[in-house]
Amino acid sequence: MTTSSLGPVSPSSPEEVTRYQVVRRLTRAAAHSDAQLIAEAAALSDGWAVLADHMGRLVCSAPDTAGPEGVRAAAHPQVHPHLTIRKMTGAVLVIGPGSTAPASRTDLIARTTVDLLRMRARVRRAEETHQAEQRLHTAVLHLLLSCQPHLATDVLGGPAVTHATVFRLTGQSVQIAQQALLRATQPSVSLSNTRMLVCVEGQELVVVALHGIGDDHHCALPLVRRIAEQHQLTAGVSGPVPLDMVATAWTEAGSARHSSAGGCLTSATGMGAHGLLRVVPEHRLAAWSASILQPLDREQHRTLEASLRSGSAQAAASVLDVSEGTVRTRLRGISTLLATELDHPTVQAQLLLAVRAPATPVQICSSARLVPDPPLPTDLLSPDQAHRWASARLKPLDKPQRIALRCWLQHRGRTAPAASELNLSRSTLTDWLTKCGKALRLDLSSATVRAELHLAAETIATPDDTPTQLPRRGGRTYRGQRT
Repeated sequence: MTTSSLGPVSPSSPEEVTRYQVVRRLTRAAAHSDAQLIAEAAALSDGWAVLADHMGRLVCSAPDTAGPEGVRAAAHPQVHPHLTIRKMTGAVLVIGPGSTAPASRTDLIARTTVDLLRMRARVRRAEETHQAEQRLHTAVLHLLLSCQPHLATDVLGGPAVTHATVFRLTGQSVQIAQQALLRATQPSVSLSNTRMLVCVEGQELVVVALHGIGDDHHCALPLVRRIAEQHQLTAGVSGPVPLDMVATAWTEAGSARHSSAGGCLTSATGMGAHGLLRVVPEHRLAAWSASILQPLDREQHRTLEASLRSGSAQAAASVLDVSEGTVRTRLRGISTLLATELDHPTVQAQLLLAVRAPATPVQICSSARLVPDPPLPTDLLSPDQAHRWASARLKPLDKPQRIALRCWLQHRGRTAPAASELNLSRSTLTDWLTKCGKALRLDLSSATVRAELHLAAETIATPDDTPTQLPRRGGRTYRGQRT
């Protein structure tokens, strides 16, 4: 009796084992390993089977004692006419059938086994290719996070890309979600035409959509949103940034993810269709931005953008890989070139809008200036348009919430000085800000969101929208909702 990898098998006549049963049993064995497939081939042929590589070395045999004879037959098939020998790429299959096994069944076993071995080899090659792709994607991600975009694009090759959008997802099903995303994005993640990086970094699924200035950088958005919903992942997405600013986009996406609920994708820009990039006509925004930023060279532009997007010189220093003192020195030079005070919150909000604008060739707007009043420059929106936009944006808030939010934004998102001016405790102000965020459905930790909300709050502010107008009881406590 011959022993199969799937159990003992007694010698049988052709009538007892059908062609279907032969194929089914070999296929079941192939699902486990090459060794089990060879053992099943030996069992079905009532004899032995050997798999040798093209160098004449034994790979596996059933039984073990058949190995030497099988290797000799693989090397000199012409002197072993009584054996069934099949060559394939990189290997040779040798079957020594038993005396009771018909030639037709032995031939079927040999052909099916060879086909299954080839299939398993293709699967192994596909897995190796997948692993290579994942290693490449991870390496490119690290290069981008290290602010080395030129090295990253050299590694990727393929079509030129200038911008990136970062997605960060966490949850219990990160590995499963990664496989689903890879299946859905092929061949956009292939080595030869990489338009999207997909990899697992720590406990996160990271997706980096690569695109040019004029490309649709939101092409990955519906796909990642669907993956997050299907696998109940918390997910955040940055705004589109130049390749040398991916480290900042990484932070933006992480902040947005922290404020996201399971199964939801939260944007760091947060405004969606109500954001100024969508509301202001693109040609106006591009012309105004080009005029404002014209005095800056590439390094100064990058320093300014890093500072504005990250929210501080300290965070920008980490992104730019320079000291905090160097960042502050550069910002003083930029302030002189732009003839404005960079510490003014409205100027900062306007500049963040300028660096986020599409960098398309346009005729420069000669009248563009950085001035705090009006908060939204008339080169972008008329006063009536700006007021309608700001009113709609802040409509969910009552007057005390608008006052508190405006004061906090004037202090550039710093709770302690804002609470002091409002004569509230920090915990009370934090609670109010949390309610504001929920009412607006926005992530207030995002520098981009804070900048647009600041412009909106200043646009509709009245002389009564000041901390002294807050209704209070006992000197510090909010008494009730009044408008």
